[in-house]
Amino acid sequence: MNPQIWILAAGRLLSQVGTGFTMFYAAIFFVNQVGVSATAVGIALSSQSISGVLGRFWGGVGADSPRWGRKRILVLSAIFSALADGVLAAADNLPLLLMGNLLMGWGAGLYWPATEAIVADLTQDQQRNEAFALTRIADMVGLSLGIALAGQWIVWNGNYRWLFVMDGVSFVIFGGLIILAIQETLPRDRPAQNIGSQWRRARQDQTLMFYCVVNVLFTGAIAQVQSTVPLYFTTFVTAGSITPIVLSHLATFYIVLSALLQWPIVRWLNRFSRWQTLMLSMLVWSLSFAGVWLTGISSSGAIALAVLSFSLFALASVTYTPAASALVAELAPEDLRGMYLALNSQCWAAGYFLGPLLGGWAMDQSLKIVHGVWLGGAGLMLVGWVALAQIARREHQMQQKMSVMVHQAAQACQHQDAAGFAALFTPDGEIQLPQQTIQGQAAIAQVTQAYLASCEAIAIEIQQVKTVGRDRLQVQWQWSEPHKQRLNQLEIYFQQGKIQRWQEF
Repeated sequence: MNPQIWILAAGRLLSQVGTGFTMFYAAIFFVNQVGVSATAVGIALSSQSISGVLGRFWGGVGADSPRWGRKRILVLSAIFSALADGVLAAADNLPLLLMGNLLMGWGAGLYWPATEAIVADLTQDQQRNEAFALTRIADMVGLSLGIALAGQWIVWNGNYRWLFVMDGVSFVIFGGLIILAIQETLPRDRPAQNIGSQWRRARQDQTLMFYCVVNVLFTGAIAQVQSTVPLYFTTFVTAGSITPIVLSHLATFYIVLSALLQWPIVRWLNRFSRWQTLMLSMLVWSLSFAGVWLTGISSSGAIALAVLSFSLFALASVTYTPAASALVAELAPEDLRGMYLALNSQCWAAGYFLGPLLGGWAMDQSLKIVHGVWLGGAGLMLVGWVALAQIARREHQMQQKMSVMVHQAAQACQHQDAAGFAALFTPDGEIQLPQQTIQGQAAIAQVTQAYLASCEAIAIEIQQVKTVGRDRLQVQWQWSEPHKQRLNQLEIYFQQGKIQRWQEF
């Protein structure tokens, strides 16, 4: 694995330690010590999601821009996050609290598309899944360490403001690490693109759009684990004593189990496609919500059932997170990787907005709805499984069509059909040879016709067709004529069902 992945993971661990310092204690501090109302604190904390939406969008655009690139966007993210902590450390009123949270949301929004684009740039195939898993482990370990250390700090010192200072210092160190140790992964010769055209190209990708809708089910489910499930267990479960202390142990168990399972699970799942992995995760999420429902209605054994539910939550999370990021990275054209990952990141914003909102509403209804909502959630995840199966089938058909086009290209060459060969390309498609580039269908037909006319009794044996991305194949074929033969290594890029670039090595 590329050493920069390990460096990035170390930086993420450090920054998540800082995040853990403030995650559980910000609301307590501003309500109990500063004197801001709980409602106002809730509004201020929610404002992070508003600026986060904008930050994710501009983070994706900037990560794909040669003017900014992945590295500069990450450094900007660290700067804004450190500034946010400075404001929060000094805040003694609602306006400063609101300003600090808006800055923090902006910094976090810039962070996610850029960091995931770097991981995607530096990895391929199965290694990509493992790299996303590694950074996810770093996030979980850092977060759990931060939460534990912050609790000890409060017991020992009681000064909440220093938690924000320490969080800010962690972002400064993270930014310095990015500047000194991480290389820019965006190609320097990447042409600048219009933001509108980037957005239109991403929006025209029906697979991405359908997946984003389904992805909100995943992120909304994760949000429920952190918001509605704790409220339900401590308020409505009567078959056992799930006190806040017990709940904190369950939460710690969930984080630790997730960290322990992440690496072996992702290695095992490499034998499956990303779509199959996400379908498996969707089934486990469905079982998780059924487990929550069973915990609530059972007359005994509530704690054991709660442990089972959180175990399923951990398994569902570790099967989802690396595969989801790796899938979007593979769906994305290389020049739109940041934009695609930004849209994926927006699914988290949507899920964390809708999940707690719907869960909170359900907890205020009759007991029938309070308990029944979990069965509804289990059923909704099954609907998501069906949707994923349909998307996966469509993508498989596209992969088959690409393979068929390779065979059609071979047949056209064997029959010396230059026009038929050129018709497989997009209007602005190109062939890149070691010493020549041919662009446009007409030019491809003309040059191919001249070359094929000089050949005799062409025979082509396709030896290997390897899918290396959603729109890219690596092909090895044996080109034979009566008195000569050669082995061609090809890389073929597709766009909208046609060949966009044919590269021969």
